[in-house]
Amino acid sequence: MAGNKSTKTSKAVVGSLGSLGDYLKEQRLAAQLSLRQLADQVGVSNPYLSQIERGLRKPSAEVLQQLARALRVSAEQLYVRAGIVHPDAGQAGSVELAVLADPGLTERQKQSLLDVYASFLALNERDTPTNPQA
Repeated sequence: MAGNKSTKTSKAVVGSLGSLGDYLKEQRLAAQLSLRQLADQVGVSNPYLSQIERGLRKPSAEVLQQLARALRVSAEQLYVRAGIVHPDAGQAGSVELAVLADPGLTERQKQSLLDVYASFLALNERDTPTNPQA
């Protein structure tokens, strides 16, 4: 049964990445760019970009930011599609966007901060009464 659960989790991850990949491909085609042209603009390899579009790889926030610039789309929208920022928390000025936009942090530091922030939010949600009586 444990294998079945991990298979479902893997499919869910691939599904969310697939929607990111599908969206990136749509945007690339709308911009009339070949896979190679976009990869060159972003500074990644052609095979890596292909894997992102097919939902096989999860790009870093930095790569998403470069893709957003090259495709002239919102980086925030790509972060939401990649599961880095949650839509309900994705307001301008949110903690996630501030962390992702900070050039003084490495990708690893950004991901660590986002993980800690998400754990605090989950902890607070768990500890908050579901039906507060005011």
